[in-house]
Amino acid sequence: MSGKLYIVPTPVGNLDDMTFRGVEVLKNADLILAEDTRTSGVLMKHFGISAPMRSHHKFNEHEEAPKIADRILGGENIALISDAGTPGISDPGFMLSRECRRLGVEVECLPGATAFVPALVASGLPCDRFVFEGFLPPKKGRSTRLALLADDDRSIVIYESPKRLPRTLRQLAESFGADREACVCREISKMHETYHRGSLGELSNYFEQNNPKGEIVIIISGRDKRKNDSDDCLKL
Repeated sequence: MSGKLYIVPTPVGNLDDMTFRGVEVLKNADLILAEDTRTSGVLMKHFGISAPMRSHHKFNEHEEAPKIADRILGGENIALISDAGTPGISDPGFMLSRECRRLGVEVECLPGATAFVPALVASGLPCDRFVFEGFLPPKKGRSTRLALLADDDRSIVIYESPKRLPRTLRQLAESFGADREACVCREISKMHETYHRGSLGELSNYFEQNNPKGEIVIIISGRDKRKNDSDDCLKL
């Protein structure tokens, strides 16, 4: 009888955010696939999880996905985790999930942690409609993507590294307008969690002078089309 692929979210910060069900699935798995076994080893030790673990990351997932799917077809229950959050959301996971679905392997994703949801809800910006962009293209296609997003009337969610944050905020201010409202969320669910709210111009100036650390989520308000339509009418 075929086994199952379990996609298990893990905490983005506080280990107490791990669900009881997630712990039980990992304890009972025949194999745990981890983005980085050293990072995930801390989680395993904390919850007393002793199931075998091996690396599954962006550099080997294309080659490994068919092999893992075959093992599940052979009856093994395999769990996939990333360093933090939900696999497949700006982390490895999509290729394995797609391969399992292609072969008729059952896939179950547990609900759980992902950084952008608490960042969006706590930002104070509209969260009824939003677009998740993840990481922007580093070079090719970046300007085109920013131009498209600048015209979107939904809140926009972007992941960024602390090193690239000042440059990205500067580019966002240029593409979206320096007065566009935004929030920079840092270290979600960790001890030094912070939210910096203001215009893109203000945030750009602030982080040019203050080097950020930790994981970053940027929330940007959507284009106010009523305001822009009004401005266009005035120009006429």
